[in-house]
Order: sequence, then C-alpha cells, then structure tokens
Amino acid sequence: ADPSLKGKKPVHKAPSAVTKRMTSNPGKIGNKLKRSEMYGKYLMEKKKNKSDMRRQRAKEAEALGEEAPEKEKPRTLENTREVEATIVRPEDDEIVADEAEDEFAPYFSDETRPKILVTTRPRPSQQIFYFIADLQRFFPKLHFYPRKHYSVKEICGFAANRDFTHLMVLSEKGKVCNGMTISHLRVNEGQVTAGPTAFFKISNVIPSTDVPNHGSATSHIPEMNLNGFGTRLGHRVGRFLGSLFPHNAQFQGRQVATFHNQRDYIFVRHHRYIFEEGKEMDKETKKAKTKARLQELGPRFTMKLRWMQEGTFDTQFGEYEWIHKRKEMDTTRRKFHL
Repeated sequence: ADPSLKGKKPVHKAPSAVTKRMTSNPGKIGNKLKRSEMYGKYLMEKKKNKSDMRRQRAKEAEALGEEAPEKEKPRTLENTREVEATIVRPEDDEIVADEAEDEFAPYFSDETRPKILVTTRPRPSQQIFYFIADLQRFFPKLHFYPRKHYSVKEICGFAANRDFTHLMVLSEKGKVCNGMTISHLRVNEGQVTAGPTAFFKISNVIPSTDVPNHGSATSHIPEMNLNGFGTRLGHRVGRFLGSLFPHNAQFQGRQVATFHNQRDYIFVRHHRYIFEEGKEMDKETKKAKTKARLQELGPRFTMKLRWMQEGTFDTQFGEYEWIHKRKEMDTTRRKFHL
C-alpha cells in the first residue's frame, strides 16, 4: 500500500453524477413544499429549453438564407377548431339572398334608423346607472326609461307604440350588470311582433372611467366593426348587433364600435383612431410611412349568447331559434357555434 495513504481515507475520484433533466410535470409528488419547489425548477427548465430551441432555429434560418423553411404556426383553439357544418362561405349566394330580405336589411341599407329603449330589472342598484350612462355614449339614440312595476311584454308594447325599434333590458347581480336581453320590435297592423329576442350573459364590465388613458366619446355616429362571425348563427347574431347602430357613419368623428367574436365570446370595444406620419421612411416613395394610433373610449364588456327566441320575450310559450345547452354542446373545447 502507498505509505502516503496510511491513516487516510482514499479519495473518491469517480466523476460526479450528472443531474438528470426533468422530463415530466412533477404534479404527482405528494409533499406540497417539494412539489412546489420541483415545479418551479420544471418551469424554469421548460422556459430555457424553449429559448434554446428558438435561438437554434434563428441560427439555422440565418445560415440557410432564402432556403430557410417557413415559420411554424402555433397551434391554437381557433386554427384547430372542429369544422362547423353551418359555416358560411364568401361565395354562398343563398345566404346573401336571405340576408338581403331579412328583418335587419332595412338597417344595413340605411332605410331605417334604430331607436333603442333601455331599462333595468325592478329595484335596480345605483351602480347600474353608471353602466347605462356609458351605453348612452356608445349606442346612438339610446333612451332610458325606469322599469317601475311593468312587465317586459308591457314595455314591448309601450316601446313599439313610440317608434322604438329595439328594447334592451339589463339584469344585475352584486351591483354589476350580468345579463342583457335585446328584443327587435316592429308593428304589423297594430300588433307588436319581434324578431328575434336574444339573451346575452355579460361579464368583465369595465366602465369608461376605469379604462387606462381613456378619451371622451363625441356625439358622432361611429363606424361598425363586426369581426369573427362565421356560421349561420354567427351571421344572424352579428346582423342583430349591427342593427343597433345607424349605418350612416360620420367619419369626421373617427370613432369605431367593435364587436369581436372569439371562441363564442363577443368582446365589445369603443375606440377613436388617428392617422399620423411615422419616423420610418418608405423606400419606394421616399416619404414618411403613415401609421394609425388608437385611443379607447370605453366601456369594455364581454357578451356570450345564451339563447335566441322568435317573436317577443315569452318564457312560457316562446319558440327558441337556438339555446345553449352546456352538457350537450360543450363536449370539446374546440367546438364553437358563432
């Protein structure tokens, strides 16, 4: 034996064990503290791997130049949605003919201007009136009448006899608006009919005063932006919402009302736009590029269609065009109806 090792423990010169990279989510670890610690490491490692792959793809694209492959499109719920049988094609002449003769055609051709009556549930809270004030700045020709003790059917007759084209009834929970019933009214030979009546669930209400860097809406009639309504039902809902606005937009106001449908949630926004010259120069014209800036006016809220009914509001004998049944319809996250 080597005399220099007498009375000493042999030095372990074996290479240290390399720490294995985690490959699975540590959600099955029973200890809460350990699971939290390992999950934090898992997320950091996942983020690092993602950035490494991004840098590697960038280097390969730079080396290949024009022969570099196209960027992969990320998988989302929108581009992997299930094909809806009632999706509307741009060249569908039957849909164009139907929409040219439906109950909303006079609004889109500017033959009829909408006039909206808005009311609340019985005994409303004070907070709902701030939301109504925002809606009056959003919808042109929107008039508020107190609900008192009248039923919705009685209000429909009252509104139709005074040349109102739409009735809007707001419901609330916890002093926040959580529902909106909209009826389209018309009078035929003295009888009040409607088509259709729809109920929307309202969420994420943000008043104009709480919107960051908000502006003040003017009395100009805004332009309409209906986006993302692709199915037969979506077209009907989009045209229903479009009939709430006059179609003689005053472009000098530079205001836009947007109803953006995404995953069957309709996001409502109100903006003002302005065009200005940017700092970048166009190589061909050698002039400054024009860019657009947006200022949000408010309010913000989100709508989700729950049901659509033929005729006036009738919970007992009304015939439903469409009703959302969660257990039957929401079988997968990739199926959308609008």
